[in-house]
Amino acid sequence: MIRKIIKINEDLCNGCGACAEACHEGAIAMVNGKARLVREDYCDGLGDCLPACPVGAIRFEEREAPAYDEAAVNEAKKQKNNPLPCGCPGTKAGAIKRKVSDTCPIPSPAVSMLSQWPVQIKLVPVNAPYFEGANLLIAADCTAYAYGNFHSEFIRNRVTLIGCPKLDEGDYAEKLTAIIAGNTIKSVTVVRMEVPCCGGIENAVKRALMASGKFIPWRVVTVTRDGRLIE
Repeated sequence: MIRKIIKINEDLCNGCGACAEACHEGAIAMVNGKARLVREDYCDGLGDCLPACPVGAIRFEEREAPAYDEAAVNEAKKQKNNPLPCGCPGTKAGAIKRKVSDTCPIPSPAVSMLSQWPVQIKLVPVNAPYFEGANLLIAADCTAYAYGNFHSEFIRNRVTLIGCPKLDEGDYAEKLTAIIAGNTIKSVTVVRMEVPCCGGIENAVKRALMASGKFIPWRVVTVTRDGRLIE
């Protein structure tokens, strides 16, 4: 059928993910750091995503496209809100207790400072008990490889969440908003790479902080590709 549907100009897209968050039907996803219409039958043609795009990369067009499938959209939303109880055992949330010597309170750089599991933003439960009173670290996953002192300088004494806005589908802002709004978070530290696509994780945190309605101390640290810090 011929109907109105969105068209995304990937050359203009800056990878911020705002449109994917605004599309409540789930028609848009982030693919290789760019917004993409991944389900034409999920696009209702109303254009909630258009005003969310900061660079004007989305417009309407009329063309042959499958009809909007409201039933499929509602079922997808239901599955998202009620995931199956089965799944990978590695996604089970839990704290990791570290024993620090009284005679050597500063751990060796070779010692892991990770305090919880899982660490992927997409996998972590929003109501995990370790979020209460936590200092939150939200980091692009490449940063730990680029900066050699990452564990002792950033992960230590923080709850760690990682992601890659270029490779992960969807947007982090909704999940991060739920975590910040539903828990007593003391501070947020964002560590990103200097590459432009890493701006997606910083923008998601900014939007999550604003949407949470909370005033929380936060900072952004940028890691260069050769391992230097820019703050």
